[in-house]
Amino acid sequence: MGGEIGFWALAVLAAALVGMGKGGLPVVGMLGVPVLALRLPATEAAGLLLPVYIASDAVGVWAYRRAFDRRNLAILVPAAAVGIGFGWATAALVPERAVLALVGLIGAVFAGMMLSRRGPPPAARPARLLPGLVWGAVTGFTSFVSHAGGPPYQVYVLPQRLPKAVFAGTTTICFAAVNLMKLPPYWALGLVSADSLHRAALLVVPASVAVFLGLWLVRRLPERLFFRLVTWALLIVSLRLLWQAAAG
Repeated sequence: MGGEIGFWALAVLAAALVGMGKGGLPVVGMLGVPVLALRLPATEAAGLLLPVYIASDAVGVWAYRRAFDRRNLAILVPAAAVGIGFGWATAALVPERAVLALVGLIGAVFAGMMLSRRGPPPAARPARLLPGLVWGAVTGFTSFVSHAGGPPYQVYVLPQRLPKAVFAGTTTICFAAVNLMKLPPYWALGLVSADSLHRAALLVVPASVAVFLGLWLVRRLPERLFFRLVTWALLIVSLRLLWQAAAG
């Protein structure tokens, strides 16, 4: 009984983190799988939470339906599809630890550079096609392997200095597409099943409520503070991925 209560307490917390992330709160959605992995194997936790991601995506997409960058989505979503396909094809060959270490290293180096800068912020970069295709494919691959697509995505998008709401909306819509594309291969690999869908359905309510909590917080954060939090969250999550890779 105690074990069941402990599982559901962590599952509701993980679902709430996913929902707040879909509401635009920086990177907290990536904490859902690590939290649930305290009671389940990481791959099982990822499979259980994928339908929760998709359900909360729907709420987040509706909330940000007027605030997103079309060019970024046009570049990143097709590239992510290629990365997801590669992740599916190599699911049995690529060690998860190696992927986590690479993603953590990329994110930590980039966040460290951003936080150590002095002087006026650099000029905004445009959404360039070739870098976007590369980082989009990496985003799709790492999201497929471990729901860790945030760091490579932010390496590409953060330097564009998008307005706060547009950044949050583009992120939410991009990962909504990514998560939908992940569902068929997750099902084929047995990571999503009828049993996991039943449990995931119970977590949709706290996740959906948390979307609005995340949206409320984003609207009240000053823009400079918002992006500072995004960068710090990227650093913390990247260090967590490096630690997870080393400990695994």
